[in-house]
Amino acid sequence: MEAAPSNPTPPSAASNRNPLRVDWPTVDGPLGLTEQESVDQARRFFKFGFLLLPWLWAVNCLYFWPVLRRPTSYYHPDLRQYVVRSAICFMVFAVILSTWALTFSIGGERLFGHAWDKLVMYNIAEKYGLTGWI
Repeated sequence: MEAAPSNPTPPSAASNRNPLRVDWPTVDGPLGLTEQESVDQARRFFKFGFLLLPWLWAVNCLYFWPVLRRPTSYYHPDLRQYVVRSAICFMVFAVILSTWALTFSIGGERLFGHAWDKLVMYNIAEKYGLTGWI
């Protein structure tokens, strides 16, 4: 009688990857980057987001959307680390920007007092006398 072959991988790890389906770390699939190029690109987008370009964090999250959807052990750990950090940084940026915009638009002159006239841009034509020629 022949012994059944032992399975070296646990069933939970084996169920994570389907051998018939190829998963890519980018949204453009086989046209996208290799795994090492993906890590380099995610790192660049994450770091350039700190140079007053926080929209790159959102682009990073959208481009590497499959990495955000999968468990942590599925893709390269550095790739997931940069993409998750980009998502967190973009959410913090979005909260700060939304808070500033809502404070400025809802608070208005009641919140800022006399400094309101110096902060708003819609009265700049009146301030410099540019309304008479229209």
